Amino acid sequence: MEEQALVIALVGVLGIGAQWVAWRTGWPAIVLMLAAGFLAGPILGVFDPEHAFGDLLEPMVAIGVALILFEGGLSLDFRELRHSGQAVWRLATIGVVLAWIFGSVAGKYIAGLEWEVAILFGGILVVTGPTVVMPLLRQSTIQTRPASILKWEAIVNDPTGALCAVVAYEYFRITNEQPTATLFQVVPPMIIAALVAGLIGYAAAKAIAWSFPRGAVPEFLKVPVLLTTVIAVFVLSNQIEHEAGLVAVTVMGVALANMHVSSLRSIHPFKQNIAVLLVSGIFILLSASLSLDDLVYLDPRNNWGFIAFLLALLFVVRPATILLSLAFSSVPWNERLFLAWIAPRGIVLVAISGLFALRLSDLGYADGNILIGLSFAVVVVTIVAHGFTIDWVAKLLKVKGSTRPGLIIVGSTPWTNALAVQMKELDTPVMMVDPSWQRLGLARKNGLPVYHGEILNEATEHNLDLTPFQVLVAATENEAYNALVCNEFAHEIGRDSVYQLGESTREDDKHALPPSIRGRALFESGFGVEDLSERQQQGWVFRKTTLSEEFDFEAAQEKLPDAAHMLLILRESGTMRFFTHVVRPEPRAGDTIISYSPPRAKTPQEAAAKKAGRSGTSNQPA
Repeated sequence: MEEQALVIALVGVLGIGAQWVAWRTGWPAIVLMLAAGFLAGPILGVFDPEHAFGDLLEPMVAIGVALILFEGGLSLDFRELRHSGQAVWRLATIGVVLAWIFGSVAGKYIAGLEWEVAILFGGILVVTGPTVVMPLLRQSTIQTRPASILKWEAIVNDPTGALCAVVAYEYFRITNEQPTATLFQVVPPMIIAALVAGLIGYAAAKAIAWSFPRGAVPEFLKVPVLLTTVIAVFVLSNQIEHEAGLVAVTVMGVALANMHVSSLRSIHPFKQNIAVLLVSGIFILLSASLSLDDLVYLDPRNNWGFIAFLLALLFVVRPATILLSLAFSSVPWNERLFLAWIAPRGIVLVAISGLFALRLSDLGYADGNILIGLSFAVVVVTIVAHGFTIDWVAKLLKVKGSTRPGLIIVGSTPWTNALAVQMKELDTPVMMVDPSWQRLGLARKNGLPVYHGEILNEATEHNLDLTPFQVLVAATENEAYNALVCNEFAHEIGRDSVYQLGESTREDDKHALPPSIRGRALFESGFGVEDLSERQQQGWVFRKTTLSEEFDFEAAQEKLPDAAHMLLILRESGTMRFFTHVVRPEPRAGDTIISYSPPRAKTPQEAAAKKAGRSGTSNQPA
């Protein structure tokens, strides 16, 4: 009991610690998690998951994978397929067949596996996996279409690859017992089982979509009911056929995502947290459970074939699959080449390979055990190769999105337009959002990108790509609306990256909104809408000041009027750090300070010239 508790704690610390280090360094999180698991398990021997959990390890991992696939399915909206649907459809059909064939041939003639083992492993290699693709897409800013194709392919092909392996295994098992058995005796039952599993998943989604909005499930039970339903659907479908549960939970997630159940929006932060915890935990557990004996087959001194197989997987199998599948499609060549390179494998590949390695050994195939070490080698090589090169390849092929953090401003007013113009001049991507076309007129006149629509409308999620924007400022004339916008987007952009105008909460102000539902208050003084409107009419302007080793923050303050207020610091990387009622960022050399200042006092000569100009105008004849 104590050993299990210790292992759970260590898995959590290593997994989340690796995610944190990845966030700080920009390294691929999956690489760090694999490294942490290898160090803690086979190398240093800190703990052994199989010894700690025994027979429970496999079902734990299986349920974790099911929950990850369900969470991934919830992010798949059919409206995303307007620009990438043809490519996704081809990769989910033609691509699966080609990847299976090429992977099997490479396994047989390059890795030297038996035909039966090579065919089964080729089916498993169809998967790419959301557990590795989604973290890569989060860390790298990729254009919308290739990112959407990779995401859909990863989630849809995960259960497909599992079913390919099941079909191959069942065929070899039956032909061992009945040598005269044919493929038609195996494939139709598999297809029927997958269809039944899909129907179970869809029925569960329909039940959730009906019951949640009608109050049949109280708010505090919605998350537990949803998670329990996912696990029940997975286990029930697996009783029908091995790995059919993956199909069921994927269908359930996609179906729920496209039924647009409004009450599910409140559980988005929880499901995202669950996915992060599960991905971290499962990767640590699987890499720590690997033994050094499993890798002996991969020693190049004994067999160069496995090294050649890994290279063929990277440079032949994946590129040939993508380029043939997308031939004569509308996808541009640079995006095809990018997709041909990015195909990291993850949890599902390792979990399924480990399961069928044992079953193939039971059937008498000597190469069955090789799949354990080979699957981990594929995961490590693809994650390292693709994780460390995705940014470079994306830039080379010009599919990289904006690398500078963007600013989205809600509410078109003279003040927000002045701010947007200033930030645009500093090369910060800016988007002005307002439901009034008339109010957006000033932004359009200033050449600013605009979005005409209600940002809280569900359609905005699909019509406005929020990926380039890491900071949101809500500055409409309605403080409560600003708070609502900040609260809605806090889980997606980050609570510390949503800002609004308005006073911070004071104990003596019973009408003030509580800070838990507000964004961070802009300016240290907490200027409200009326304050800024009044100053804007008085001619206040934004000023930018670049700091250096010789010209520091104190010197910059001395150059500004006494009434000036600091708004934000813009780092050289484009990162924005705002001065708020609770945070004062630390300026450093190279930063640009954006301040909001009163107009500079006119010299006597300027004042006289302006007066003379007005006088001359008034004396002109009508």
